[in-house]
Amino acid sequence: MVFNFRVYKKQSPNGKITMYLGKRDFVDHISGIEPIDGVFVMDGDYQDRKIFGQVVCSFRYGREEDEVMGLNFQKDLYLASQQVFPPPEKQETSKLQERLVKKLGDNCYPFTFTIPPNAPASVTLQPASDEEGQPCGVHYYVKLFCGDSDTDRGHKRSAVSMNIRKVQYAPSKQGKQPCTVVRKDFMLSPGELELEVTLDKQLYHHGEKVAVNVSIRNNSNKIVKKIKAMVQQGVDVVLFQNGQYRTSVASMETQEGCPINPGSSLQKIMYLLPLLSSNKDRRGIALDGQLKKQDTNLASTTLLASPDQRDAFGIIVSYAVKVKLYLGALGGELAAELPFVLMHPKPNARGKLVQADSQADVEMFRQDTIMEPEADGDRFD
Repeated sequence: MVFNFRVYKKQSPNGKITMYLGKRDFVDHISGIEPIDGVFVMDGDYQDRKIFGQVVCSFRYGREEDEVMGLNFQKDLYLASQQVFPPPEKQETSKLQERLVKKLGDNCYPFTFTIPPNAPASVTLQPASDEEGQPCGVHYYVKLFCGDSDTDRGHKRSAVSMNIRKVQYAPSKQGKQPCTVVRKDFMLSPGELELEVTLDKQLYHHGEKVAVNVSIRNNSNKIVKKIKAMVQQGVDVVLFQNGQYRTSVASMETQEGCPINPGSSLQKIMYLLPLLSSNKDRRGIALDGQLKKQDTNLASTTLLASPDQRDAFGIIVSYAVKVKLYLGALGGELAAELPFVLMHPKPNARGKLVQADSQADVEMFRQDTIMEPEADGDRFD
């Protein structure tokens, strides 16, 4: 039986070291992160040298154009670092590594890196249209280089690096249906205004409409003049004490059914669709980590095993629906919030989106023909 598969390839500028990875998205299962397994091919002239490998998490928290007088708004965290040649005596290899070693010859060696379980997710903050340079956010890359030790900076000619992403996929089960009830009473006025907000489910996939069920019971003597519903994206840059902010990524305002007079009630469903395409010009919106400059989407919700396990160099993303009732200049407002989860379903081996399971093995791509690689690190297909 012949197994054919896709890989990513990147070569050092001098052509002496070539890295191969079977994928560039590595899944965080909360309990652990998929190991980064690949191989590299080394030129025969390097047989008497040492090759080191590293997994680097690059956290940029400021614009490159603001880096003056020695300031640097970027931190590089070395999450894994080890010598990959000469290779260790005992090393477990995956099926992909075994097949690549068999195909690429005697100068091909496997490597495997393990990322710590609480490493931050790949997130990019959308820059303004006039900004240049690397955008703020958390980025990952795998690096192989020739040197005397793992702290040796080496030379760019004999080093190769490839961008990867740490991603999370939606859990397989829905949580409890979100629901909240808020009430407001008024000084020198009898009765109260009640607002009940319910979502049809807790977990949404990117591209799905969020159905917001709004129920209003007006037992006060105030008048509800307008209703507004919005999806807010919450971004928490953990490094900064005041690094939390919210941005509306979808909103809907209506006066249908209004005014709601004293003693009246109203029940309606409002549909919201949070998409990046309607927020292209909003600076600071969190996006899923990008490989090169490909299209992406709004960042997925960050799932944590515990709120205390937030990495200091991470960006935590959350979503909530907020509904506001406007009562006029003297009446003020009444607002209710409901958090929900927005994520991608897990893709299967052929790239089709399916529900994520707990710790499913990722099967290798199987295609009709073996593809030859390109030199810039893109998938050859």
